[in-house]
Amino acid sequence: MTERSRQGPQSRPSPTEASKKGVGERRSSESQKPKKMKETVVIVAGAGPSGISTSACLNLQSIPHIVLEREDIYCPTWTKKAYDRLHLHLAKHLCELPHMPFPESYPTFVPRKQFVQYLDDYVTQFKVNPVYNRSIESATYDKTAGKWLVKARNIETNEVEEYGSRFLVVATGETSDPFMPEIKGMETFTGKILHSTTYKNGAPFANQGVLVVGCGNSGMELAYDLSNFGAKTSIIIRNPLHIITRWMMYMELELFKYLPYNTVDGIVLKLSKLWYGDLSKYGIKRPKEGPFAMKDKYGKYPIVDVGTVKKIKSGDIQVFPGISSIKGDEVIFTDGKSCKFDVILFATGFHRITKKWLKDDDDLLDEDGIAKQSYPNHWKGKNGLYCAGLARKGGGGDGMCDQVVYQVSFQHVETSDNLLRSTRVRRPPVILVSGGLSFSVFGDRRP
Repeated sequence: MTERSRQGPQSRPSPTEASKKGVGERRSSESQKPKKMKETVVIVAGAGPSGISTSACLNLQSIPHIVLEREDIYCPTWTKKAYDRLHLHLAKHLCELPHMPFPESYPTFVPRKQFVQYLDDYVTQFKVNPVYNRSIESATYDKTAGKWLVKARNIETNEVEEYGSRFLVVATGETSDPFMPEIKGMETFTGKILHSTTYKNGAPFANQGVLVVGCGNSGMELAYDLSNFGAKTSIIIRNPLHIITRWMMYMELELFKYLPYNTVDGIVLKLSKLWYGDLSKYGIKRPKEGPFAMKDKYGKYPIVDVGTVKKIKSGDIQVFPGISSIKGDEVIFTDGKSCKFDVILFATGFHRITKKWLKDDDDLLDEDGIAKQSYPNHWKGKNGLYCAGLARKGGGGDGMCDQVVYQVSFQHVETSDNLLRSTRVRRPPVILVSGGLSFSVFGDRRP
């Protein structure tokens, strides 16, 4: 007797079931196959401030391009993931996108709601039309064809789409993928664990014990906001940091026009010491280097204080050092102290996965997805590869989108016989915008 006969008769799928299964398998298989390649001159990866700025500049030069955005809306950091009380920390004229100033009626430090309206007006005026819900899985350079081959997954249909272009502009931003550190025992925490990208305001946390992990601009401002809403707020401050006011920030940027960099940085450092006094007794230490030297060398932005320091001094916000471990609702700190919390809010910045999908690049971006070269020489790679933003200048404010488009225009006209023959390509002025769009949203880069 065979094994099959010992097991009894085997059930067979009905013709209808077999047909359904076959269709399902074909659909699954088809969703994995790329559709016909879509060809264009430029592919822009990302529709944040830098991405829409690049698209606007390309449209002004009538250069065909496609903007691929992973989210379902432009500038998702601002439109979806920013907290309610957020304002630009820099004066508005320093945060303008190319070719469109802020309305005169806007205040000097623009609140989030008005900035989102500005972005909406920008994409409308310059006819920026990203392709949404497209997650780039790979971008490789075909030397024989002389073009970039980009594969992107349609998040809604799960289909893989192929795009081809002579130029590729990486504009994925510094604040792309939320980062949360691994902490011993974190899985045992009995309360809520959140990232700053999901925080809107402190109303839901009134009378709760909240620990903010991360002391960048977002962490410090979220601690202030939580305290205002009646939360019992604490914050982790592990490393030395600079704290300045908005007027100090504005003054420094103005003084840069007339005085040497190191001199201005030294002036602001002394002003900060005079204004805030000795903060070491509150658990805050200052670095030896100046605030903007720290930003340029290490990507660590100075804290633009919105009132957090006053609350720390009054005891409304407690400062703790690093976390050693978590056990249930108890957090044990590196100094041996412990405290119980209802919520842990991570404002620990972001990491970037750009290098996982960007192939054939050894010169433009480092492993963390940030430009290798210093501003303003950071934007140009090889084989038609460029980046917009990613220079620790914030959002679309590195001022180089016009320069990228000029290079693309020049090379495209030289190599194309059927496109842009009649386009008048003019070298644009260098727009030096000292953007604060990135650090004013979610604080420092990943520690």
